[in-house]
Amino acid sequence: MQYLIDASVYVFRAYYSMPEDMVDDNGNPVNALYGFCRFIGDFMEQVTPEYIAVLFDESMTESFRTEIYPEYKANRDPAPPELKRQFEQCRRFVRALGLMGHSSPAYEADDLIGTLVHHGREKGRPSTIVTRDKDLTQLLTRQDIFWDFAGKGKIRYEQIPDSFGVWPEQIADFLALAGDAVDNIKGVPGVGKKTATGLLEHFGCLDDIYANLDRVHEVNVRGSKTLAAKLDTHKEDAYLARRLTGIACDAPMKNVEALMQPSAPSLGKINALYDEAGIGMALRRQAERVSDIYRH
Repeated sequence: MQYLIDASVYVFRAYYSMPEDMVDDNGNPVNALYGFCRFIGDFMEQVTPEYIAVLFDESMTESFRTEIYPEYKANRDPAPPELKRQFEQCRRFVRALGLMGHSSPAYEADDLIGTLVHHGREKGRPSTIVTRDKDLTQLLTRQDIFWDFAGKGKIRYEQIPDSFGVWPEQIADFLALAGDAVDNIKGVPGVGKKTATGLLEHFGCLDDIYANLDRVHEVNVRGSKTLAAKLDTHKEDAYLARRLTGIACDAPMKNVEALMQPSAPSLGKINALYDEAGIGMALRRQAERVSDIYRH
């Protein structure tokens, strides 16, 4: 099993859940750093993975998706400077802990995770994706696990419809139809979550929906008699959205097999970071325990 951590989700979670008055000696916030380091330390102690990667988003405004659709994620406010600073500290911590940390200016963390999922499959190794982001469920097969760490817990392939309404292989089509407000993807106007779910339950995928527009009236959803016309009018919108909602699994990444195997942490670098951030003994002792695991 390989473990792929969607780092940005947990940095943001720490930033908004940990006290704002956690600052270093210069008054810089360290709440996101502290929460993220504790999460990674807890994870490493609980799992002691043989293969692991921690993937970061590098930019919300530049990726291959913004080239396709400039309005992609344009509704999001930029991260505040105090959070950007902590993101870089979190990356330093991952490297000092001996873990593979990676980001790309052209690909999002989702795409890096997708690339590593497929790399693992080529090696006969299933993946556990550690995230809270439903988009990543589209990568699952029956051997893989979606793990909402400190949230809903582990969710397997066959449990995805109970949690998200559709099967993993339908997630990207679902988002293309219903839209995704978080990423500023419009989808098909007039098609909400219930309608998108009904269409996919009936036809299976986006291509088959459009191949059978003359049968859309059979779907048991409100407004089904006029639904085919809406879908036909906005076909280009639906397929544009589908190019955005699908996860790329071919991001260029080198030497990943070796990098995914944890090395012994550098306690000197970790303690230097903690000195800089004014972080006390609890996380230092945790780092020592993780170090003991990987030195033996």
